[in-house]
This record gives sequence, C-alpha cells and structure tokens, in this order.
Amino acid sequence: MERESFEDNEIAALLNRYFVSIKVDREERPDVDHLYMAFCQALTGSGGWPLTIMMTPEKKPFFAGTYFPKTERYGYKGMMELLEQVGTLWATDEEKLRKSADQIVAAVHSGRSLPDKTTTPISDLKDSSESFKSWGNEVVSKAYSTLAQSFDSRHGGFGQVPKFPTPHTLTFLLRYAEDHPQDKALEIVRKTLDGMALGGIYDHVGFGFARYSTDDKWLVPHFEKMLYDNSLLALAYLESYQVSHFPKDAQIAQEIFTYVLRDMTSPEGGFYSAEDADAEGEEGKFHVWTPQEVEAVLDKETAAKYCAVFDITPKGNFEGKNIPNLLLGNIKKVAQDNSLSEEEVLQSLENPRQALFAEREKRIHPHKDDKILTAWNGLMIAALAKGAQVLGSNTYLEAAEKATTFILTQLRRRDGRLMARYREGDTAYLGYLDDYAFLIWGLLELYSANGKPHILQTALQLQEEQDRLFFDDEGGGYYLTGSDAEELLFRPKESYDGALPSGNSITALNLLRLARFTGDERWERKAEQQLLDFRSVLEEHPSGYTAFLQALQFALHPSQELILAGSLNSKELPEMRQLFFSTFRPFASVLYQEGSLSDTVPWIKDYPLDPSQVTAYLCENFTCQTPVHQVEEFRTLLENS
Repeated sequence: MERESFEDNEIAALLNRYFVSIKVDREERPDVDHLYMAFCQALTGSGGWPLTIMMTPEKKPFFAGTYFPKTERYGYKGMMELLEQVGTLWATDEEKLRKSADQIVAAVHSGRSLPDKTTTPISDLKDSSESFKSWGNEVVSKAYSTLAQSFDSRHGGFGQVPKFPTPHTLTFLLRYAEDHPQDKALEIVRKTLDGMALGGIYDHVGFGFARYSTDDKWLVPHFEKMLYDNSLLALAYLESYQVSHFPKDAQIAQEIFTYVLRDMTSPEGGFYSAEDADAEGEEGKFHVWTPQEVEAVLDKETAAKYCAVFDITPKGNFEGKNIPNLLLGNIKKVAQDNSLSEEEVLQSLENPRQALFAEREKRIHPHKDDKILTAWNGLMIAALAKGAQVLGSNTYLEAAEKATTFILTQLRRRDGRLMARYREGDTAYLGYLDDYAFLIWGLLELYSANGKPHILQTALQLQEEQDRLFFDDEGGGYYLTGSDAEELLFRPKESYDGALPSGNSITALNLLRLARFTGDERWERKAEQQLLDFRSVLEEHPSGYTAFLQALQFALHPSQELILAGSLNSKELPEMRQLFFSTFRPFASVLYQEGSLSDTVPWIKDYPLDPSQVTAYLCENFTCQTPVHQVEEFRTLLENS
C-alpha cells in the first residue's frame, strides 16, 4: 500500500481533501497498533498488516480493514472509491458516521457484541467484480458437473475408450474440492489416480506412464511414453499427495522422476521427448512377459509370488503374453497367505523387480525420440521443481536447474528469442506460444523451489517477449506463432485443453502468478483480460478447458503469500519452505527476500532482512500476520491460518 497508494499523487490529493492522514510505525507505537488492531478484528473478524483505520477527530473508528489497492483489484475495494465515498458521507451525513463510531467503541470497550456490520455506513460499497465472480463460479461448477457425469465410477477416468490421463482435469478437480468438499471431486481424483497406477498403462518394471489406455480399465496401453504425459502426471500425483498424504502418490511421482532422469535425460541436462510403442516391429514387445521369462530370472518361489501379484499367467492378458498390472487385486490373497500387509508384499518384490528390469534392459529397446523440445522441457522443469518443493529432494531441484540452464543456453538466442527444438547440437525453429508459456510455468515453480532472483527475472523477461511476439491486439489472447514467424494463410490460436494444456490456458495462470509475485498491476490487468477474452468458449464447454479454469480458480480465490526473508543457505529456510508445501496451497505464492530481489520486486524491501535469522511473513489477502523466526513457530502459524 505504501507504493500503490501512499506515494501516489491521486491518492494523496483525496487524502488531503478529506482527511488528516497519520501513518503509524507499529514497532515504534505498539500501543496504538494494538488498540486499533482490536477494533479491526472486532469489526471484520480478522486483522493483520497493513492496517487501515478511519476515525472521527476524537479517534473513534467507524471503519477498519487491511489491504486496499489504489483502485479495485483482485476483487478488493479500491482506496480511490473508498476515500471518495467516505468523504461524501462525512459531508452529507456526518452524524451517521459518528453514531456508528460511538456504537463500535462502546461495544469493544464493554466486550459486548458489535452492531451488525450493515449499520456501518460505508460497508455497502459495491464490488463491481461480483459479476466476474458470478460467471466464473458458474463456469467452474458447470465443468465439475459435466466431468462428474462422464466419470467412470468403476475404473476411474472419463468418457469412452481410448482413455487418456488428462492430468490437468485432475488438478482442476483438486482445486474444485478445496471450495466444495461436499462434492465428489476428491473421490473422482482418487479413483482415477489409483486406477492408472494399478493398471498396465503404468510400467511396473521400469516406471513411467504410457500415453493412453485402449480399454476402459487402464490395462492395455498404447505403449508409447511421452515426456509431457509423465510431467503432468507427476504434478497431479504430487498435488494429490499434498491433499491426502497418501504415500503411494508420492511413490508414483518419485518413480516417474526415476524413469525420466534415468532414461530420458541428455548428458547436458535436457529431456528427450518420447519412447516408441514398438520394438522389433511389434507394439509392446519390450514390455510384456511370460511366466517362463520371469522364472528364468527369479527363483521358483519368488517367481510364483511375482506372477501371482502382477497377473502374469500362461494364458496372458495381451496377445498371449502379459502386461504386469495390479488390477485383479491378487496382492490381497498373497498378503493374507504370507501374513503381510500389501505394502510389505510390494516391498518384498522390489529386488525381484530390479532383477527383471536388468533382464529387460538386454532386450532391443523401442526407438527413443531424442529431440529436446523447449515446451515439454518446461513442463518437466515444473514437475521436478514441484517435486523438490513437496518432497524436499535436492536431486530433483538440481535436475530442474540443470535443464533450465541447458534451455536458456542452447535454446535461447542472444537477442532473447526462444527456439523450439534441439538435437545433437542443432537448434531449429522459432519458439511457439507453448514454448514460452510452459517454460515460464517451469521457471515460476523453480523460483518457488530455490528462491534465486534471476529465475524470476528470466520468467518476467520471457513474458515480456511473449507479449511482444504473440499477443493479438485486436482479438485478444495469444497466437500460436510469433509475429516474426513464417507467414501462413492465417495465424492459428488455440485455447482448448486436450492431451496437453493450451498455451493460452497456461499463460492466463502465469500472468496471475506474475502479478502476485511482483505486485505489478499490468500483469493483473492482462490476466483478467485473458480470462474475459475467452469467456464465451469457457462458458460454452468448460470441461474442455480445465487448465484454463485453473487460472479462473486462481483469480477467484483469496490469495496467500509467504515471504521468507533470510539467506537461501540458512538451515531454517528450506525447512519452512517444505512445511509450507507439505499441504495443498494452489493459490499461494512464495517469495524470498534474500537481499537482491528488490531490483525485480520493489515492494519486497518492506520486509526487513535480518542476516542472523530467517523471518517468515505469512500474508492472506495481502494482509500479513505477525512475523516468526523459528520453525516450530512457523508450524503453529500455518496450523492456525
């Protein structure tokens, strides 16, 4: 507010016209702060800083609040409108304001209940964002209803075969469940994630997901593995883990990363694109087994146990051979027969799995598409960075950082222009919208994980470049190709979220997050315009835009910000960060005041840096609670927030 309002000439003019303005340093005058914070908490039910009080000349408050932007923003009343209305009320109905102030003071002083807030004359200032909230919430609800109707309650997933994972639909439902716990969104997510993890679409020997299932129960996949599917599915399992703390979710995400870092990572750190379905001209040949092949690797007793658990039979479940899977639930009988839990059975088969993997490695592998795409690498950077946040893994963080360095070194020209593809030293094709949008997403997740200012600065630079090259000044939204690209019959523009989210969808969320990170209204206005530009298609078929709707959910939801002030190398900072990310906070932003971020985010200087300790500022709706320094204090703060 200091930057947005108190240093603004228009706000100053209104303040000087109607008010005597007093700015209080709460550390110098804790008595004043404490007194009027009590009024704010009584009037609004909450408090925090900044604290905004309007009072009579006798120091009796008739209005209290916390954060107010200069003009209406994020759905908040603006200071300009508020000051004008209060000034007018004081001139036309001063007695009403004084009466309200007397009632408030008397009630707080005596400990009685306050008068109904509707008696406060300025509490009815209209919020013109209500219409935005109205259509937005309606679209989100319609999308959920459509998905719930098409949900396969027996096997998980949506619609008819073939079944695609579409993980952005699941992450939309996780966000929906935050506001609608009474609905079945979490149940839908749980059934679908479990079904995929049990089925043959998941590689139980070498890890990673195939592209889609040819049947309704996730048993028989199209065996091709895509980098983008595994990136987005890792994100979905990690977010589900944040919500439910189901250990299997974390395990699946970790196994996806094991697969990608082992098989799909170049020596330079970039990620390859895909692995084919075929080997030696036969689809799935690399992945399927007979009982005899298992028995040739494992001892007889272990082989029998493995085959029983993973449905490997003489008859076969795929063209006379077997796709390992856990769908039949044979593990329950094996567990009972051996007086073990199902988890203990699977753990006892980990060494046999490794032996089968080593044997499978001797087979002729499917062809690997070793081109490195900027867009898909951005998705995997986002997933690995999220893995570092949630699981606290330095391995994942280092892999995300190395891939980022590779992309920015090999796939970004000296003039800043992103390129789309790299292979064996050759960089080609001007980057498309998805290259920019997905990489910016990855950078924002990476900054949230490591706090290095140059990562956020690079994201901002790329967003500026994206706006310059791709924005449609006439029709709104972003074209798929840049203004410097080859001229085609027309410039395509995509918003539909299919197997991959669209660049326009991810951009809407990127813009909102950049606005929260930087406090720059320009990004907020662009984000709101992006949502409005695509309102008609969202309303018409919302379930086809579940990535886009996550930006809408972000815009509609109260914000949460965590500022960690202190050295990035301190012991407490990563502990606090992981505590924060141990639960699902999809509408939160994390910033790090490490001494140089103010070059990019000017307002961060208002959060003092103490070199001797980490200070955590937890803010909601741009209103901050009392800062804390110890990890246990921070834990308590989170539990009570």
